[in-house]
Amino acid sequence: MLVDSHCHLDAAEFDGNASQLVSQAAERDVRWIVLPAVEVANFQTVAKLAANLPGCVYTLGIHPLYVPQAQPEDLNQLRSAVEAAMADARFVGIGEIGLDFFVPELTTDVMREKQIYFYVEQLKIAREFALPVILHVRRSQATLLKHLRRITVAGGIAHAFNGSEQQAQAFITLGFVLGFGGAMTFPRALQIRRLATQLSLESIVLETDAPDISPAWLHPGINTPAQLPEIAAVLAELRGQPLAEIAAQTSNNVARVLPRLGNLMMA
Repeated sequence: MLVDSHCHLDAAEFDGNASQLVSQAAERDVRWIVLPAVEVANFQTVAKLAANLPGCVYTLGIHPLYVPQAQPEDLNQLRSAVEAAMADARFVGIGEIGLDFFVPELTTDVMREKQIYFYVEQLKIAREFALPVILHVRRSQATLLKHLRRITVAGGIAHAFNGSEQQAQAFITLGFVLGFGGAMTFPRALQIRRLATQLSLESIVLETDAPDISPAWLHPGINTPAQLPEIAAVLAELRGQPLAEIAAQTSNNVARVLPRLGNLMMA
C-alpha cells in the first residue's frame, strides 16, 4: 500500500476527472491521498472531494502563493472552517501553509512580511486545535524553522523538501517528516537524492504534488497520483531497499504524523 501525502485533485488541469484519477491510483495500490486546500475559495471543494472519493482526506489552509490576494478575514474563516471540520474524520490537518521566497513577486519586503504574518497566524490555529501542518518550503527553510521553534505544533510534513541535511534534521527534531516526489527522480537533483538516501526512512513520506512536479519520465506533462509507485521505486533503488519496505514504512510515516488519517487507515 502507498499513500500520496500531497495531491491537488481539484486543480483545473484535471478537468473534473478526480474520480477517474483516484481509481487509476487505487489500481496501482495507492490507497490514500491527502488533498491540501490552498485558499478559502477551495475549502469546500477539497472537503467534498474527500467525502465523495474513496481513500481521500483533506487539510485546510492558505498557501503562500495565494497570500497576495488573501485578506485578514480569511484567517477568521479558516479558524471557523477548522472548528467545524474537527467533527469530520476525513479532515486531517492544516495546510498547505508556509513561505515561498522563490517567486519574485513574493520576495518584496511587503510580501515577505504578509507571508510571514499568514504563516504565523495559521501555526497558531494549528496549535490551538493540536493539528499537524503541511508546509510549503521553498527557499524559506530558516524562516519557517524560526517560527516553528517559537510556536509549537503537532509536527507534520515539510512538503517537497529541498534544503540542507542540517535543515532536514531540524524539521525532523520538531516532529516533521519530509516529502519526496517527482523532483527526486531526476538524476541531476543531487542534493534531493542525497537526502533521500542518507536520511532515516522513518523521516520520509512520498508525494506527487499532482498535477505539478511531474517525474522525469513524464516531465513536462501533468502529474497524477498513479505515478507514485514509480516514484517509490526510484526511492527504493536509491536506498538499495525492497520496494515493499519503502511502501510500508513511508505509509506508516504518514499515519504517524497525520494521526487522524492514521485512525482511518487502521479502521
